Amino acid sequence: MTWWRKSCLLNKILTTRADIIYAELYLKIVVISECLFTSPVVDMHVQKLDFSETRSFSTFFLDYIQPKESLKPFYARFPEMKNFQGQIQDKAATFPIPQREVLCRVLQQQYRGITPSEKVKRNLDLLKSSTTFTITTGHQLNIFTGPLYFIYKIITVINACKKLKEHYPAYDFVPVYWMASEDHDYEEIKSLRVQGKKYTWTTHQTGAVGRFLTTGLAELADEIPGDTTLFKNAYAKNKTLSAAVRHYVNELFQHEGLIVLDANDADLKKALIPVMEEDLLRHTPYHQVNQTNQQLEQLGYHPQVNAREINFFYLKDSLRSRIEKRGDRFQVLDSTISFSASEIQARIKSNPEEFSPNVILRPLYQELILPNLAYVGGPAELVYWLELKRVFEFFQQPFPILMPRNFALMADAPTLRKMKKTGIELPLYFAEKNFLFNHWTLQHATHDLSTGKEQGTITALFEQLSARADSIDPTLKPYVQAQAKRTASALEKIEGKMLRAERRRHTEKLKQIESVKDTWFPNNSLQERTDNLLNFYPADPAFIHNLIDHFDPFDFRFNIVLHD
Repeated sequence: MTWWRKSCLLNKILTTRADIIYAELYLKIVVISECLFTSPVVDMHVQKLDFSETRSFSTFFLDYIQPKESLKPFYARFPEMKNFQGQIQDKAATFPIPQREVLCRVLQQQYRGITPSEKVKRNLDLLKSSTTFTITTGHQLNIFTGPLYFIYKIITVINACKKLKEHYPAYDFVPVYWMASEDHDYEEIKSLRVQGKKYTWTTHQTGAVGRFLTTGLAELADEIPGDTTLFKNAYAKNKTLSAAVRHYVNELFQHEGLIVLDANDADLKKALIPVMEEDLLRHTPYHQVNQTNQQLEQLGYHPQVNAREINFFYLKDSLRSRIEKRGDRFQVLDSTISFSASEIQARIKSNPEEFSPNVILRPLYQELILPNLAYVGGPAELVYWLELKRVFEFFQQPFPILMPRNFALMADAPTLRKMKKTGIELPLYFAEKNFLFNHWTLQHATHDLSTGKEQGTITALFEQLSARADSIDPTLKPYVQAQAKRTASALEKIEGKMLRAERRRHTEKLKQIESVKDTWFPNNSLQERTDNLLNFYPADPAFIHNLIDHFDPFDFRFNIVLHD
């Protein structure tokens, strides 16, 4: 059987979307697998897989990483070390000293509730200097850190600062975690998954999640297996979710000098006043993003987010609701609050903290208040940042370098041993289950399950019949071609039935394969998007430190972390 026929046969009983894409995946992974497992694995060992080989990322994101020429107008600089010199110069020329002073004052206030490490203290002091810059990532306030990729984002930021210091010793670089404390999507932060079980925090609070009281979270920590002391203390000792997240993130990363920033602050929001006025009164960001999105659509890309005419929420107490212009009034949805144009202008100036930017303007807010060079994000984040360059240009702000975060699969030792018994190499597990089942079945079948030979014979026969029919009466040719299609379809169905019958003979082995797949790809998703830090950290206190040592922020490939 040829490689091509074998690859196509693997897909016979997949969903209709799985066709040539998995045939290509199979052919490429065979080569990668030969290289991946030729050397012994000791303790923690990291191997790399190209993003495209995982079939887990959008074309939009992959084109940015290439980088594809057509996307270059949508960002300023690609994330390469050599490009940071120009970024430093641009940011230094546009970040005013008074704004740096406000930032440092606010951070000193926010750190009063905890005892920072020497590295954190040093970085807080370094931020006062005009030769200090930040690398930033942002994330929601998921309970107990949420999915693993939150940890990977912060590690990327930390390592990027270290590498930048090596290349640009005249400057200092501070890693920053921007808490999305103003976000109000409780549904997205309320759950975590540990050892295959989902744990959920139930609360009826509304509004910005950073203001949520931590009631019930310490008790939830008791239900989760393993040592959850770090999180239990954070939730028990802090009233609000924002303060609790700062507490445990500081505990996890303080020895790396990570700075945690809560931008929900009246003094910081003053820098955003001109943007508030431009957005609410003239809808300028809406028009700028729409123009960009039209360009992206013409290139065949689907924009990640869409701008609204007004891109601010009204934020007060337990309320965070969109503002809409209705007639001559600015209405706060789901409330009785409304403003005239003059009233809202006055409110912006007197109480800027009551206005919260949405996903379109939060990035600009970040760059206004931080001496920032680069933003580290996931694939969806970086794609929507590509929609925003016009907005930055309008407000005369340097567009930050967009860096993809590190991506990883933790391949634990027990599952690795089970995987080796299945005879299927790890990279192939990125494919769908049916593909894996068919791959193993074909390798161990005692009969030829392919109808490729018959398909070739039938194709040749119908080509002869089609030519003969056409010479007799051209109107007969479509009929013959239709019969050829029908016969080919029947042969494919026969092939699929034989494959399914063969699979039934290997139920136990296929269950082993399924077990490995479900462990590393829970809910048919990447592990990093589902599993939590508590699956690894309690048993291995050096887990984060080891990842910091092994991950490279400028290596844009997928990390497969092998544990002996």
